[in-house]
Amino acid sequence: MKFPTANKVLEEVDSPINGKIRVVRALGLGTYMQVENLTQSGGLIENIWRKTLKKVKSKKRQLTSCLILGLGGGSAAMLVKKFWPNAKITGVDIDPFIVELGRKYLGLTGLEVVISDAGDFIKRGNKKYDLILVDTYVGYEFPKRFEEEKFLWIVKKFLTPGGITVFNRLYMADKRPAAVKFGAKLESIFPKVDYVFPEANVMFVCSDTI
Repeated sequence: MKFPTANKVLEEVDSPINGKIRVVRALGLGTYMQVENLTQSGGLIENIWRKTLKKVKSKKRQLTSCLILGLGGGSAAMLVKKFWPNAKITGVDIDPFIVELGRKYLGLTGLEVVISDAGDFIKRGNKKYDLILVDTYVGYEFPKRFEEEKFLWIVKKFLTPGGITVFNRLYMADKRPAAVKFGAKLESIFPKVDYVFPEANVMFVCSDTI
């Protein structure tokens, strides 16, 4: 009898933005995408977003619109569709390679996809959203411009009354001090910030009302 190997690389592509993107199928984790050996979509990332969005669901049972800045392979988008089937979702990502792999391997479908820099997109936007998810990592790095107060205030501006924003940050080892500092900055902008700690991440669930 031939047994399957624990990990199988389904595809690798070289992206000018993210570098090498690898799609892997693993026993117990299913299919997921890695950039710089860090899982970006599927696998553990799906579990992280599931735990976080369950908390959001407990706060906001009705949701008609969602904006995702940093769509990646679409793990968060597919979970939003599951929890709020009628929500209209817009996913923004600067890297068409990772989005296309999400379509091919992770079932990414049923939403509006915009290939654009997240900062540029929201600056020129004029629509408000019930839920905004911000997951703008490039590999292990969270670009500094997405930490700036100017960007955070713009995100807040695009929330509907009672809306919620979730920011994903790594919380392991050397990433922890920056995440803590970022949380303090969010607390100076949003009336209420809840901390969710799934796996090696911290998810900041930010509300416009206490």
